[in-house]
Amino acid sequence: MDPGRQAMINGWKPPTKNRDRDVTAPRYDTSNRIAKPSRPPPAKANTAAAAAAGRYLTQDQQSEQFIADEDKFVLKQAKKKADIRVREQRAQPIDYLAFGLRFIDSDRDSFDDDDGDAHIRIPAPMAVLQGLNAAELQELEEDIRSYDTLEHNDRNKEYWSALLSLCIDRRQKLKPQGPEGRAVTSVASDVDRILSPKTLEQLEALEKQIKAKLRSNEPIDTDYWEELLKSLLVYKAKAKLNKVCAAIKEARVELLRETDPEKAAALEASDGFSSAAPNNAQSSGTSKAVARPAGSTAGAPSVPSTASTAPPPGTARFASANDGDFSQATKALYDREVARGVGEGEEIFTAEEVVPGSQKPLWADKYRPRKPRYFNRVQMGYEWNKYNQTHYDHDNPPPKVVQGYRFNIFYPDLLDKTKAPTFKIIREHGRRKGESFAPAGKEDTCLIRFIAGPPYEDLAFRIVDREWDYSAKKERGFKSSFDKGILQLHFQFKKIYYRK
Repeated sequence: MDPGRQAMINGWKPPTKNRDRDVTAPRYDTSNRIAKPSRPPPAKANTAAAAAAGRYLTQDQQSEQFIADEDKFVLKQAKKKADIRVREQRAQPIDYLAFGLRFIDSDRDSFDDDDGDAHIRIPAPMAVLQGLNAAELQELEEDIRSYDTLEHNDRNKEYWSALLSLCIDRRQKLKPQGPEGRAVTSVASDVDRILSPKTLEQLEALEKQIKAKLRSNEPIDTDYWEELLKSLLVYKAKAKLNKVCAAIKEARVELLRETDPEKAAALEASDGFSSAAPNNAQSSGTSKAVARPAGSTAGAPSVPSTASTAPPPGTARFASANDGDFSQATKALYDREVARGVGEGEEIFTAEEVVPGSQKPLWADKYRPRKPRYFNRVQMGYEWNKYNQTHYDHDNPPPKVVQGYRFNIFYPDLLDKTKAPTFKIIREHGRRKGESFAPAGKEDTCLIRFIAGPPYEDLAFRIVDREWDYSAKKERGFKSSFDKGILQLHFQFKKIYYRK
């Protein structure tokens, strides 16, 4: 018998390296992957893997990030549109509220600023609210709620939240009141006397006391204290709004000190806002601030409308405030053009300028010079170029740009009817056709001067200086005619298409 086997039978163990190993167990094989012990990876590998995992977002996190970025984009475009409408004097009530906040908005892009923004007169937020009816307040409340939802800046959100509370309170006061409402109104003077002189800090302390009293088990007049709490929240919103308005005023004064110290001093002495509420005209359910047609005077007293002088239905916002300086023929032509209204994408255009180098005409001693009346329209629209197609969509369109003009100037009493009125383009500062002196992102402008004979003076308007499209398109093509005392000049700008 083999000596080793005999020793194993007898219980003798050979001198091996692993004396404690069970001879009947599987043999440990270092080349077998199943039998290899699991060893932890190096520390550096763990750090790199954790960093790589941190760079990737889950699907829910990606969705949240996408929604947040989209909200920022929508808010930025809403502010930019409000700025444009205020500068072009066609603002809605929400635009005045958004434009005033731009002076203290830390999230605003400085490239959107304009040098003349500090000189624009804007109404106080409370004046905007008090100048609206119930339907307009409801529309404004929806706009304010949108800003309040999208805004993340603490001070801006406080501004919109205060305006939302005041807008809701204003709507409630305009509603017809029942017996309970009249009972609350009877003690309104006492509530005003208590809350009006208090500061924001005092109102917050009083709010805590009232809430503690309502939570307590004391025998109290619950209706009275709840109404007092509602009124306190309104006064608290007013205090917050006044705080933000004071910061807006201070920022505007600082901007004006560099360019116009006298105006800065006058603004500092006032409350920082225009005292008059904006006059918003209604058109197709949406409010638009439309510039006055020629012949109207600011601050003219309103004349009661009668059946003989009332404008056509739906055109009251185009009616002039003073028709005394014009002949009956001019008035008839003007009313006929006004009755046509404005089409889709059109707005009233009244950017009249002083005629350069104007002198007293030679026939002024024989005929009394008069300024012709006009009813002009500017065509606005979107340009869907490659950039706008990439950054905008139909739900969030780009800012509108000028696409053309439609001039209608009335000369019914022209003495020499065989000679039609003409027009010419005037480019200032020695600029020639095709040259551009405007900074990046801006467009050059020029003057278009209309020249007639006696007894009419010359007219000039400032328009965008771009190449005209002389093609004869139906309705929107080029038109230059003088017929029945009306000079009509309609044109659109050429659209530029970039090809690879």
